[in-house]
Amino acid sequence: MTVAGSASTRAGRFKQAQDGAAEYVAFFPAPLPPDPPLSLDVDLHRLLDQANQALGRLDGITLLLPDPSQFLYTFVRKEAVLSSQIEGTMSSLSDLLLFENEVSSGVPVEDVEEALNYIAAMNHGIKSIESGVLPLCNSLLREIHALLLRSGRGSDKTPGEFRRSQNWLGGTRPGNARYVP
Repeated sequence: MTVAGSASTRAGRFKQAQDGAAEYVAFFPAPLPPDPPLSLDVDLHRLLDQANQALGRLDGITLLLPDPSQFLYTFVRKEAVLSSQIEGTMSSLSDLLLFENEVSSGVPVEDVEEALNYIAAMNHGIKSIESGVLPLCNSLLREIHALLLRSGRGSDKTPGEFRRSQNWLGGTRPGNARYVP
């Protein structure tokens, strides 16, 4: 890949890139730590305080839950449905819950199975980190990815391996994408 031209911001730069005959604009993040260093001014301290207060309220609410694992159960399933919908599945949270309780919802089984793969992957990651089996690391990410793509769309795209080709959001290729990381 060759790179030419750039437009800089503190967060990074958009650069013209080329991969073979395909040209596109890609975002290259600035290295960390930022230069100049992050300045914790009064406004940023206020926002940080608000974020900490919100986290404290959320943590306090968990003490009121009769069974916090039920909250995690629902959260993981909702996230699985939303994530799989990004990939084009048509299942809803209701469809997933009906399927898990062996009630037919009329949604293609493949769509619900993709959401189930997300759940299996998320639960594997959470259990691995909580139990100390693996920290958040490349090895765990590859295991999670293999579970995520064990069936359905993408199961033929090297599950458990890091992508070797350019990724993009929107469009059909980097050249007409809305965003290329």
